[in-house]
Amino acid sequence: QVQLVESGGGLVQAGGSLRLSCAASGPSSDNYAMGWFRQAPGKEREFVAAISGSGSSTTYADSVKGRFTISRDNAKNTVYLQMISLKTEDTAVYYCAARQGLIYSVVRKYAYWGQGTQVTVSS
Repeated sequence: QVQLVESGGGLVQAGGSLRLSCAASGPSSDNYAMGWFRQAPGKEREFVAAISGSGSSTTYADSVKGRFTISRDNAKNTVYLQMISLKTEDTAVYYCAARQGLIYSVVRKYAYWGQGTQVTVSS
């Protein structure tokens, strides 16, 4: 079973940057595709970005393309989400998720989830 712990959230002004980290532990965690999702108050959880186990393939939600970058360091069992040019609408709890196999942009395809980290972007 893969366990995920997110960190790096916080309060930032619009236009600013943050880097989220997701530390994974468990058997063969580097074989898992990893995703970042977010959930704003009163809204459904939505896809942000995902990366394959090798790191060679990535995909992004249209709303974050060009501003967010997902990456991973398998030696450290850590996945990152670099966020720049943050907007107030990026405010949400950000969750890291893992699944075996291909990357997907669908919440229900991911079996393992972290507890989330709050990102608040002020105007």
